[in-house]
Amino acid sequence: MRATLMYEAGDVRGEDVPDPVVKEPTDALVRITAACICGSDLWPYGSMPSADGPVRMGHEFIGIVEDTGSEVTTVKRGDLVVAPFAVSDNTCAFCREGLHTSCANAQAGFWDGMPEEGGQAEATRVPLADGTLVKLPVAADSALVPSLLTLSDVFGTGHHAAVAGGVDERTRVSVIGDGAVGLLAVLSAKLLGAEQIILMGRHQARTDLGRDFGATDIVSARGEEGIEGVRDLTGGHGTHVVLECVGAMPAYEQALGIVRPGGVISRVGVPQYEEAPIGFGSLFRHNIRLAGGPAPTRAYIEELMPPILDGTIEPGRVFDATTGLDGVPAGYQDMADRRSLKVLVKP
Repeated sequence: MRATLMYEAGDVRGEDVPDPVVKEPTDALVRITAACICGSDLWPYGSMPSADGPVRMGHEFIGIVEDTGSEVTTVKRGDLVVAPFAVSDNTCAFCREGLHTSCANAQAGFWDGMPEEGGQAEATRVPLADGTLVKLPVAADSALVPSLLTLSDVFGTGHHAAVAGGVDERTRVSVIGDGAVGLLAVLSAKLLGAEQIILMGRHQARTDLGRDFGATDIVSARGEEGIEGVRDLTGGHGTHVVLECVGAMPAYEQALGIVRPGGVISRVGVPQYEEAPIGFGSLFRHNIRLAGGPAPTRAYIEELMPPILDGTIEPGRVFDATTGLDGVPAGYQDMADRRSLKVLVKP
């Protein structure tokens, strides 16, 4: 079958690889009908050394179950399913607490850490299928598929940022980043009733979509000018919650500059740093809390699916380009160059 591999920074290839097979009785084989390129894929695309490659790519997909192991009971051949970006059993103590990204099962983990599996491909093996996969009540050619695909990562991640930050109808919110996660963090803050939502981004097509999703204000400036822009919109105080959806140090520093005393910085952009200001002069002095982390999207799928199915929301609008597997390498470059917001892949 065809699959996508990254060899090093800037080098993504479509290649023939062995077909997946059932290895464990808890496995399922899924023929992928819709996948995508993630903003987090751009970090290795920009910096991965050749010594770390080649690696299979893709952690967001929808597909049809083709086969299952003997112990799988919740999905069967022919079911259309969505897979979160983390494999989990949905039964351990952490999963029961809604923290599927910390599942204690030995087979659990992130798709990006499974060298022989990946979503940017024609098919994949899904470990812990009963806990990981969620059956979808639509056909594979449904117009709702792009929106349902966002449940695998970007919508659930934006929602996690808002939930971890404690967004409600009494909060003013800033969102840093106008990528797919940032835009869906705006949508999530709107769904949770945020009083004010300030989107910090400078690509007009994206910020226009952010307004459609619920942003009340746009601040296009960065650095100190951007910080002043947010403070001007909030009486000088900053916002109760900052949803940091980038992961770079300048975004964290910007979050420090715009969070209100007593507020929360909720990070879901994959941090590209290990050390950051957290001491007296940054977080401690004004009782600022730091929250967020890898989104347990499996915990949110049943909650977020109904408004997609009934047409109340359309998170799939973040996809602005579509390609087959052969076009995936160009899709990476288009996203890296900001020519595309998020690329939908139809194997």
